[in-house]
Amino acid sequence: MQPCDRLTAKEIQVAMLVWEGQTNREIANVVGTTEQVIKNYLRNTFDKLGVWSRLELALYVAAHGGARWRSPLALAPAPVPSIKEIPAPAQMGKNDQETPRVSYKTKVSPRLISA
Repeated sequence: MQPCDRLTAKEIQVAMLVWEGQTNREIANVVGTTEQVIKNYLRNTFDKLGVWSRLELALYVAAHGGARWRSPLALAPAPVPSIKEIPAPAQMGKNDQETPRVSYKTKVSPRLISA
């Protein structure tokens, strides 16, 4: 999974514009929204990628392909299985009908670890 697969198309666009050095106001004008909405996109992007600032975001984009994030493949949504690919209940085994367990990873700040 590529890092930009976790982001929405707008979050990718905002991340790219941050990487290019644009301010929130400039990004808002390009995207056609308000600065507050851009701040929301940035906060969500920071959380998804595990970065803390615009500088870290720009460095992250640069380290993970930069300009390749613009490609249509990077913006394409993940394929959704068709109805035919999902097994019918009669085809499922006993284990398939159990409720799946989801494990959650906690994100711990490096600042908390060093304290």
